[in-house]
Amino acid sequence: MTPARATPTPTRTPAEPVPSAGRADIRIVAASPETARRVAEVVRHCFDSTEQRSYPAGREGGTRLHLTVDTTHPAGPARSWLATSRASGAAPGAGRPPNDEV
Repeated sequence: MTPARATPTPTRTPAEPVPSAGRADIRIVAASPETARRVAEVVRHCFDSTEQRSYPAGREGGTRLHLTVDTTHPAGPARSWLATSRASGAAPGAGRPPNDEV
């Protein structure tokens, strides 16, 4: 009789590293580089961020931008929105479907 061998339990690791506390990784995928840059610019107006990194997205010629934002240092628009949402305990509009949903 052969003794039973214990099968080691695989350790799960995330596919990508998780950002440190207070930071968030953002990926923007758009049909054109200009559109992706415009969205990244809006995000940068709300939070301190790292320099964006650009990659091709798919065979259709799209663009994917990556940036990391520091949520502990929000800028004007995000600071006021975050303060309001924290004070009320919920994000504005929570519980309501977006305007384009029925």
